[in-house]
Formats: sequence, structure tokens, C-alpha cells
Amino acid sequence: MTLTYRAVTSTIKGLTRLLCRVDDAQLARVPDRGPLIIVANHINFLEVPLLYTHLLPRPVTGFAKAENLSNPILGPLLFNLGGAIPLHRGEADVTALRRALAALEAGHILAVAPEGTRSGHGRLQRGHPGVVWLALRTGAPLLPMVYYGGELFWRNLARLRRTDFHIVVGQPFYLDAGGVKVTRQVRQQMADEIMYQMAALLPPAYRGVYSDLAAATEMYLRFPPGAESNLRRAQPPSR
Repeated sequence: MTLTYRAVTSTIKGLTRLLCRVDDAQLARVPDRGPLIIVANHINFLEVPLLYTHLLPRPVTGFAKAENLSNPILGPLLFNLGGAIPLHRGEADVTALRRALAALEAGHILAVAPEGTRSGHGRLQRGHPGVVWLALRTGAPLLPMVYYGGELFWRNLARLRRTDFHIVVGQPFYLDAGGVKVTRQVRQQMADEIMYQMAALLPPAYRGVYSDLAAATEMYLRFPPGAESNLRRAQPPSR
């Protein structure tokens, strides 16, 4: 790491902790080595600098819309310093997918927001199946990670208040097609199964279109030894 890199990332981390009370204890559950796909919700801009700086020194990358390349501030921060992968939305960006595969093959963390766009309000939106191809192609484990509280950032900032930013890390799992043909319908079911695992980590008010956990399936999910479905976390304890 260069001195400039350390200075910039330390400054960004310091600013986020100044503006937010970051509940980051569960980040200790993120494996310290090996390829990993983090699947996370996307509320606003806060998640990117928080996740990136709080997971250092593990190398982390993710997709960022290619339009940001021309932004004089975001461009250098995202792509030069942060190593983000520019993604041309609305098309099959083969170059971006190849770079994502290379990052996983190098043992890096790839952070993906299956919702595809910011919600602003924090409630889950329908997941897109792009991450399914990466998971099946690489066999990398998926780790659900969710945030809440950040949706109040701008309102709190206007009132000169710090924002409580909560991070919840779930149990890892793998995608397994089980020998079936991976059609568009199957890919969407896989994406929905991933999203339900994320929804189970959130308070009910944030689960959005995945509020009905009873509708969740796990047909294509495989949990490693010692891990269990994240849906169990949301179930009330038996008496």
C-alpha cells in the first residue's frame, strides 16, 4: 500500500466514523482469506466507503456504474484508488464480468448489490440474477451482509446528528443448480433465494418485497458444515 492510499483510506474511514456510529462488530465474521462474494443491500452512498475501509486489509472490489469514470472526484476514488469495476448498465458487460471473475480467482472479495440500484428508504427491492452467474461459474461462497440506519443519514446530517449505521453479517452458503438447466426462471429463483437470506438478517420493517419469509425457498442453496440457514435467525425461539 502506498502512503497516499493509506492516508486517503484512513481519512475516509475517520470521516464515516465521525458522521456515523458504526456498529461493525459482526464484520469479524468475514473470512480473512479466500474468494468471497458478499451480497448486500444498497441504500445510499454510505455502504461503499464503509465496507471498503472497514474490511481492509482484505482486498475488496465491486461494480460501479461506468458513468462515474468521468466524475472528477468519484472517478479517481472509485476506480483508481478503490479498484472498482466499471459496469455499463443495461447491457451484457463481458469485460466487467471477466474482471469480476479474475478478482475472485485471485482470492479477493467481490461485493455485489443484487438490487442493482439504491433504494434510498432501506426496504429491500427485487433482486436481479446477475450475481447468480458469478457464483455458479466460480463456486465461490456467498456471504449475506445487510445494513440499516443509513437511510436517515441526510436527515440526521441536516440536524447535525450522527447516524446509527448497523451492519449484520449472516451465514455463508453456496449456489448449486443440482443438475437442472439454469433457465431465466431458475436464475431468478436463485436470486430470490439469496435475497430471502438477506431479508432474514434485517428487522421486519426493512424486508420490503421479501417480507414474507414463509414464502422463501432454499432449493438451490447449500450451507457448509457448521453453518445453517439465515432464515432460522428470523424464526422466533420454540417454547
